[in-house]
Amino acid sequence: MNPRPPIKVLLADDERLVRSGFKVLLDLEDDIAVVGEATNGAEAIELARATRPDVVLMDIRMPSLDGIRATARIAETPGLEQVKVLILTTYDTDENVFEALQAGASGFLLKDAGPAELLHAIRVIANGDALLAPRITRRLISQFTAQRKAAKSAEDRLAVLTDREREVLALVGQGMSNDEIGAALFLSPATARTHVSRAMAKLGARDRAQLVVIAYQTGLSQFTA
Repeated sequence: MNPRPPIKVLLADDERLVRSGFKVLLDLEDDIAVVGEATNGAEAIELARATRPDVVLMDIRMPSLDGIRATARIAETPGLEQVKVLILTTYDTDENVFEALQAGASGFLLKDAGPAELLHAIRVIANGDALLAPRITRRLISQFTAQRKAAKSAEDRLAVLTDREREVLALVGQGMSNDEIGAALFLSPATARTHVSRAMAKLGARDRAQLVVIAYQTGLSQFTA
């Protein structure tokens, strides 16, 4: 059996010391390989096209082109559909984090996170899941979706879903894993994953992170302190 290829990671941060620190840490891992370093969003897009990384560690604030616009460009670029973006931010109350989720990011991590948390985040994102810290993400979504009007009413958006898929979407919005959803609804994890995948396809969500956004925008999930 051939070993699984390493997770290809692209670093995008305008601070050289930050990139160097990440690279030193990631180079120690057998299952992770750094394939490039970008100093701004424009470089991140070019390197993403050239290297086809599995995960981009993307800083929000960068010169030339910021991380949010770079994330949106990557999400829209043909051939880069499988590239996952993990947003790095200094502030857990930054409105830009929500903008990044809307742009297509698969999650975010605070820059002061420890090495183990960073490595876990990369592996989670590469595996196709979203990295959504309930403490931060639910607050952000509740704060900023309340200030926006959806293009369609909640009923219009959710009409394509079955009742079971609505239930699953609501639990995704609460940050539950497939195992937790299965336990809550008396389903197997595989069945829960199938319902999540179908909801993503029907709602046009790029990944699980965007399902969380939709769950809050439509009122299926409510923020609680």
